[in-house]
Amino acid sequence: MNPQEVTKESEKLSYQCDICKKFLSSKGNLTIHKRIHAGGKQYHCDICGKPFMVKSNLTRHKYIHSEEKPYFCDICGKSFTQKDSLTYHKSIHTGEKPYHCNICGKSFSQKSNLTTHKAIHTGEKPYHCDICGKSFVQRQHLTTHEFTHNNERPYQCDICGKSFSQKCHFTHHKYTHTREKPYN
Repeated sequence: MNPQEVTKESEKLSYQCDICKKFLSSKGNLTIHKRIHAGGKQYHCDICGKPFMVKSNLTRHKYIHSEEKPYFCDICGKSFTQKDSLTYHKSIHTGEKPYHCNICGKSFSQKSNLTTHKAIHTGEKPYHCDICGKSFVQRQHLTTHEFTHNNERPYQCDICGKSFSQKCHFTHHKYTHTREKPYN
């Protein structure tokens, strides 16, 4: 990628934090970012107490405490806790990838994956750990990282009681009880 392409991409980050001088892509993202400096995690999970800066993140988090999966795929019957997860899942059946990177041309089935991909070109890591300052390209990577600081293991096996900090590790563990080999 040439320097002009990097400049075009970085021009989209036009909102600057007056505290740390970081550039963000929207006024809303700047407002959320500034809460980091104020220590403002004002939303707390009433089940486990985990704090969140954004209410929608708290709402999404609460699904890990329940088995509720109200969104069903009409093609294969798989169920999901979030509507956007179902939408993404359906693209697996159709193969549709409508989101294209204007820098390298790579295509994605989800807009959020394109946004994450673009950070490769810009070097932006907008998600910061409030405890150690480490930065991440994806919010989920930050969330997973935060578990290392508080030893949170929200995914518990109802068969043996073993707990996991990441859903993917929990899902893989469940196969030890069924003897299934899902990756063959």
